[in-house]
Amino acid sequence: MTFWNILFLTFSTVFLAEMGDKTQLLLVAMAGKYKIRQILTGTWLATALLSLLAVAIGAALSSYIDLRIIKSIAAAAFFWFAWSNLRGEDDEEEKERSVGKFGPVAAIFLTFFIGELGDKTQLTGVTLAASYTDGAFVNAAAIFLGCALGLILADALGLVAGLLLRNNLPTSVLRRLSFAIFAVFGVLNAHEAAGLIFPTRPFPAALVTSAATLLFAAVCFVTVLPRQK
Repeated sequence: MTFWNILFLTFSTVFLAEMGDKTQLLLVAMAGKYKIRQILTGTWLATALLSLLAVAIGAALSSYIDLRIIKSIAAAAFFWFAWSNLRGEDDEEEKERSVGKFGPVAAIFLTFFIGELGDKTQLTGVTLAASYTDGAFVNAAAIFLGCALGLILADALGLVAGLLLRNNLPTSVLRRLSFAIFAVFGVLNAHEAAGLIFPTRPFPAALVTSAATLLFAAVCFVTVLPRQK
């Protein structure tokens, strides 16, 4: 296959795989919390690194990184974002100073990267790289560009949806919507991690998921609700 054939195949496959994926919803949530330039910088950096991993070492990724660890970290990250959205901030300028110049970008990068790592979209890139790279740099470049462009375009739709919501919904409603999105993905990733830890024992897996969810709810109840009264 030619460079352009591989590029188009990779782009269209990754774009379709990303449609309706969780990272689109994450961008809806991020649009209610961060500035556009911070979101674009963080997500584009994560997209570039994810695409590079898919091409360069994606085929061997499962041999070096335990997916149970990835899913557990993802669950913790999503729970933290949900908590921070529910907590809110009264002074936006004070928040910016406390976070630091690169804090939001780093947070967005890590959340997007962890959320997408090992996901079906990256696995799609891994499969395409294994099938069409053939040791050729040109083919690897086509797959890298196709993965990156497919992710960027699909997730741009999620960002646009988030911006529309931000401009048409009260801040308090948008914060609760963001909280709900992040919390759901926290529970889902905790469930996936528990399922990987107990692959043949559904009851302990459900128990771990329930414990993580209840712990998160308790932290929100103790640290957030008294502050909002």
